[in-house]
Amino acid sequence: MSIEYMSQEGYDKLVAELRHMESVELPQVRDAIAEARAQGDLSENFEYHAAKREQGRLLSRIRFKQRVLENARVIDTKLLQKDGIQLLSKVEMTNLNTNTRMTYTIASPHEANLREGKISIKSPIAEALLNKKVGDIVEVHVPAGLLRLRIENIKI
Repeated sequence: MSIEYMSQEGYDKLVAELRHMESVELPQVRDAIAEARAQGDLSENFEYHAAKREQGRLLSRIRFKQRVLENARVIDTKLLQKDGIQLLSKVEMTNLNTNTRMTYTIASPHEANLREGKISIKSPIAEALLNKKVGDIVEVHVPAGLLRLRIENIKI
């Protein structure tokens, strides 16, 4: 796994999710396994097998988040350049096809959340926007066709 750059907010959220899984969800699953085991014959015990599957799924998610955090590097926003689009840039742009304005923050893949206006730096739109400046027009091939975007404003 390679280094994952992210915001302090994203790092803190990932740490909180991991702690919740380890301190709340995992003990609940272990209790469910113990309760199902106490019911007797495990070969035909659906609750036991379901709880074991859930434990495996949860342990896998925990290991994944631990690996992400091991390779995470928090970006100091004070050191970022202000003129071009990069990770953690908040970009206001106009879709020239529909003449609508939109604002997105370029985020790490682990922080991406469209509802919050955060798109992954690995997405086609973010990749096309990287290093562009205010006033630039960017063309992006997306599943819906060709998107033409004009960059209106960039903030860090």
